[in-house]
Amino acid sequence: MNDLVRQHTALSDSDLEWLHLLVSEWQLLSDLSFADLVLWVPTLDGTRYVSVAQMRPNTGPTSYQDDMVGHLVPRGRRPMLDSALDEGRIVREGDPEWREEVPVRVESIPVRREGRVLGVIARNTNLLTVRTPSRLELTYLQSASDLAQMIAAGTFPFPGQQVDMDASPRAGDGLIRLDADGVVQYASPNALSAYHRLGLAADLVGHHLGRATAELAPARGPVDEALVKLASGWAPREFEVEGNDGVIQLRAIPLKPKGTHIGSLVLLRDVTELRRRERELITKDATIREIHHRVKNNLQTVAALLRLQSRRMESEQGREALNEAVRRVGSIAIVHETLSQTLDERVEFDEIADRVLAMVAEIAPGKVATRRTGRFGILDAEVATPLSMVLTEVLQNALEHAFDEAQHGTVEVGAVRGGSRTEPRLLVTVQDNGRGLPEGFDPQRTGNLGLQIVRTLVEGELGGAFDMVRRPEGGTQVLLDIPVRAEKKH
Repeated sequence: MNDLVRQHTALSDSDLEWLHLLVSEWQLLSDLSFADLVLWVPTLDGTRYVSVAQMRPNTGPTSYQDDMVGHLVPRGRRPMLDSALDEGRIVREGDPEWREEVPVRVESIPVRREGRVLGVIARNTNLLTVRTPSRLELTYLQSASDLAQMIAAGTFPFPGQQVDMDASPRAGDGLIRLDADGVVQYASPNALSAYHRLGLAADLVGHHLGRATAELAPARGPVDEALVKLASGWAPREFEVEGNDGVIQLRAIPLKPKGTHIGSLVLLRDVTELRRRERELITKDATIREIHHRVKNNLQTVAALLRLQSRRMESEQGREALNEAVRRVGSIAIVHETLSQTLDERVEFDEIADRVLAMVAEIAPGKVATRRTGRFGILDAEVATPLSMVLTEVLQNALEHAFDEAQHGTVEVGAVRGGSRTEPRLLVTVQDNGRGLPEGFDPQRTGNLGLQIVRTLVEGELGGAFDMVRRPEGGTQVLLDIPVRAEKKH
C-alpha cells in the first residue's frame, strides 16, 4: 500500500498512516457486512482511481475471485465512486452488478480524515446466498451501517488505537450490542457461552453489561468501578476479565454514527485455554531457567574443587592439567549462566566469547593481548555449549604453545555468519602471531588432549570442519566451519 499511495497519489504521510489504521480495523466492517471491501484512492492528476487494499469477509462468500490491489480505473467508469468522493456521502443507489453470473450489490463509503475525503471504500456483497436474515445477521448489518457512517464522518477508526487483528477478538468469536446506557440489546451465542463460562447463570439481554461483568469478576473497589465503565463501552478499549476459572477477552467499540453516542459493540473471545497454556509455558520457562542456574552453580562448585585440588598438587604437570579442567568446566558454566537469563534456548554468543577470552587470558596476564572481531550472533544452546569448549581449548592451546616465555603477542578471534539462506554457517578463526606450527604437524592426527577434544566436538557434535594452518606472515590460524540456524530478523 505504501508504494501504491506514494507512486500514484498526493496523500501525505499522515494521510497514509490513517489509511493504515483503517486497514488494520476493516476486517470487522467486512465481517459485519458479509461483504468484500476495496479501498480506492484518487490518483495525483484526479483522472483515475487506484486500488490500494482489499479485504474479504470471513462470514460470507467473496465477490472477487481475483486480487484487486494495484488496479487502475478511469474516473467516470464507476459513478458511485465519483459520487462518494465528490459529495462525501455513502452511496447505495444503483442496481446489482453481475460478475461471473453472480449478483453483487455495490456501495461506496467515503474515507474522511480531518474534513477531507482521502478515498472511497467499495463494499461489494455477494447476493447469491441471500436469505431471510436472522437476528444475528440483522445486528451485524446494523452495526456495519453504523461503522460505515463513522468512517464517512472521520470518527472511525480511533486515532492511537492500533489493533493487532491476530490477537483481538473478531465478530465471529462473540458479539454483544449495547444501547446508549450500556444495556445489552443482543448477545451472539458465542458471546453468551463465554459469559456462561465466567459463571453467568441468566441471559445477558436486558442486563447492564458493565455491572454484570463486574459481578462475575473477583475484584472489588476501584477496579470494580473501572471494569463497569470499560464493559459499558464508553471508550475504545481492550481488556480481559477472569472469573470462575474462565478468562474472556473483550474489545469495546463506541458507536457514534451521527456524532451522538447511540451504543457500543463489544467483541469478545473465550481465551481460557490460551491463557492456561501461556501460564504453563511461563512456568516451564522459569523451571528451565532455574535448571540452567543450578547447573551453573554446580559447575562452579566443581571448578572450585578442582582449583583447590590443583593447589595441593606437587606435580607441575598435574597442577596444569587440573587448571585446564577448571577452564573447560568454566566455559560450560558461562553458557548455562547465559541460558538462565533467556526466555528460549538461544543465546547471544558474543558475550560468551568475550568472557571465555577473558577467562583464558589469565594464563598469560599482561604478555598476550586478546581481542574479538565480527559477530557470532544468536546460537542455539546445543551449538553454544560445545562451541564454548572448542573456543576455550583453541585459545588455551594458543596461549600456552604459540609464544616463548619472553615473547609478547596477540591472539585474535574472528567470527562471520556465512553460507546461504537455506544453509547458514558460522565461520570462526583463531589466529596468533606466535612461532607457528612445527614442521610436519597434522592437526587431524597429531596434537594434545585439547586438540582431540576440539576435533571430536567440531566434527562429531557440531557437524562442522576444523583445520589448523601456518600463517604466511607468521603464527598459526585455526579455522572452524560450523552449520547454524539462521538468526531471526527483528
